[in-house]
Amino acid sequence: MARPRTPKGRAKRTHELLAQEYPEAVCELDHANPFQLLVATILSAQCTDKRVNMVTPDLFSAYPTPESLAEAPLAHVEELIRSTGFFATKARNIVGMAQDLVNHFDGQVPGKMSDLVSLPGVGRKTANVVRSVALGLPGLPVDTHVARITGLLGITEHKDPVKIELELNPMVPAAERGEFSLRLILHGRRVCIARRPRCHECVLATFCPSAGD
Repeated sequence: MARPRTPKGRAKRTHELLAQEYPEAVCELDHANPFQLLVATILSAQCTDKRVNMVTPDLFSAYPTPESLAEAPLAHVEELIRSTGFFATKARNIVGMAQDLVNHFDGQVPGKMSDLVSLPGVGRKTANVVRSVALGLPGLPVDTHVARITGLLGITEHKDPVKIELELNPMVPAAERGEFSLRLILHGRRVCIARRPRCHECVLATFCPSAGD
């Protein structure tokens, strides 16, 4: 099979091959609804999904709804999420986010990007996670794995996550953008590992300009 010559071609081939490698790609943050995913994604900043999944059961048991979290004592929330790091800022953000949901969105997680990023602690990456995973809307979260791998593959030369997202969006069907991101993240965690990439195991190595470096 001929090597893809354009960024769009490399994105298409990457999507096809990773879909075969990770057919059941799912978000690894445990959640039961959009609100829980929004909280978990905010907590995942500078923290592993595994660690977040260890603290959210007690957090969601204590504060299962936006209404209950909006009235939560900050000190108790900080105690529950302490092990995720930056707990004081994260506690303020998730309580403030819950207050905004109650005060401005009838306690429901909004779907519009502009509404989501108006919430405390929510940037485009978090908003895209919630849109694509929990709300069934187009969204291409760009984390460090997505940015690094698309750069290595020559799909984009941008370093800024927002510019990467906007460049990738036209290359991936809207309904598949979330899965594309999830599969790149899984590939970054399992094969294209930043400090020790397993190029000899990589299904993308035949057209990756960085393979074997």
